[in-house]
Amino acid sequence: MNNVYFDNAATTKLDDDVLNEMMPYLKEDYGNASAIYKIGRDARKAVENAREKIAKVLNCMPNEIYFTAGGSESDNTAIRGIAHAYRNKGNHIITSKIEHPAVLETCKQLEKEGFEVSYISVDENGIINLEELKKTIKPSTILITIMFANNEIGTIEPVEEIGKIAKENNIYFHTDAVQAVGSVKIDVQKLNIDSLSLSAHKFYGPKGIGALYVKTGIKFESLITGGHQERSKRAGTENVAGIVGMAKAIEKAYENLDEHNRKIKELRDYYVEQVSKKIPYIKINGDMEKRLPGNSNISFRFIEGEGLLLNLDLKGICASSGSACTSGSLDPSHVLLAIGLPHEIAHGSLRISIGKYNTKEEVDYLIENLVEIVNRLREMSPLWEEFIEEENK
Repeated sequence: MNNVYFDNAATTKLDDDVLNEMMPYLKEDYGNASAIYKIGRDARKAVENAREKIAKVLNCMPNEIYFTAGGSESDNTAIRGIAHAYRNKGNHIITSKIEHPAVLETCKQLEKEGFEVSYISVDENGIINLEELKKTIKPSTILITIMFANNEIGTIEPVEEIGKIAKENNIYFHTDAVQAVGSVKIDVQKLNIDSLSLSAHKFYGPKGIGALYVKTGIKFESLITGGHQERSKRAGTENVAGIVGMAKAIEKAYENLDEHNRKIKELRDYYVEQVSKKIPYIKINGDMEKRLPGNSNISFRFIEGEGLLLNLDLKGICASSGSACTSGSLDPSHVLLAIGLPHEIAHGSLRISIGKYNTKEEVDYLIENLVEIVNRLREMSPLWEEFIEEENK
């Protein structure tokens, strides 16, 4: 098999229906949505129709949706924007140790600007400690930013409880839902979410387009200036084709969500079961119940994740040892360290994220090659040799 793709948490294949929806706005209906002539008005209508579709899925008002270039921009806009808008009220922000770099690096930058940031811990499954969250709140706390679902280990956080705590303490709650949208039903009103980030390419939409939900009445400063687009909150000519594609992708994702999740969860559970049977000395990372349906993160002792990925690639298999945004680093995953894994085990992790285009035949191909590769890499490892000698004493 060639190009067997198991890295859907990094990005997904563009759905054909989504591409077809986008094509007119790349060719015939190419107008600038800010223009007053007909093809401009047609483009504006398409943008506003898309806004309505996305708002319907999230159960919010269309004017609470702002279009961005993706999840990282949405996270930056929400966190920086709210922090700066309410700096006269307080300077304390609460986040977790396992957030995406788009959140963590933004918080670190805000610390340099005089903000105080608390990084709360998680348990061995990656779930935040709600009691620690409550105890961390101060009179100066203005924002809680906790991800909806983790991009590496798939753990789904207790978002409704977090939203309730934030509301009871008059604190704004932002959630990075980039991994969750398209896999989890999200009602921002029921969950008391004040701000939410999403990105189209995680649910079979185009790259380079995302959205930010901000509840009416919440102020936030814009990051990008220069025009009056997005109600003066995000300057720049609208990516009409991308916006239309994102709306189609999210609409399609939620049409058959339960059936889609059932299929990929079955494949994920089969994969985990077979690997557990055929490869000893592994550790399954993350909560198996409160988890995204297609995610699996397993640490294989006595091997390096980089070697595992390179060998899988030689077999035409695409996977990950962590998030795509940190794959250039040889440091162990900050998420795996936060859930208590020692460096040597964290280094040997493999993330598999199954999507709607994957088949059981592909999963079997992955398992077959994974068994062979892990056995071969372990035979080359002096740590494995020492371990086996100790085991046989």
